[in-house]
Amino acid sequence: MNYTYFFVILIGFSCTITQKTEVPTLSYSELKPLLHKEGNKTYVVNFWATWCAPCIKELPYFEAINQKKNVEVLLVSLDFPKHKESRLLPFIKKKQLQSKVVLLDDSNENLWINAIDSTWSGAIPATIIYNQNKRMFYEQSFTEDELNQIINTF
Repeated sequence: MNYTYFFVILIGFSCTITQKTEVPTLSYSELKPLLHKEGNKTYVVNFWATWCAPCIKELPYFEAINQKKNVEVLLVSLDFPKHKESRLLPFIKKKQLQSKVVLLDDSNENLWINAIDSTWSGAIPATIIYNQNKRMFYEQSFTEDELNQIINTF
């Protein structure tokens, strides 16, 4: 076997393993347009963090519905921005998340929590599900069946 060929394959493989996951860090004003998209899809926006056990438990359910034809999932991480490189990005890679993930970095929590939903206490997990006809806010964790049943009502 040609050793040069072997090393080229090995280097190419190691580059794909270390490829960096793209997670934009957004202020609330940058996030806001993503909470009000128009189109023929159902949009699911889940607020979560790597340190939130109920959030982590339900992530596979959001990943599954993201595979549906007319559903688009956005995972909004509320992790501390200083932990993006050390915790958030490794978590995303380890769990092989395919949904779009953004990190919300906006210190004016009172503004954006109330703007997202006036009933939101700020606890996570929290989820917005909407389409052109309906918009609902849920301050709870979901089972897979619960989430699927709700998505089916949209």
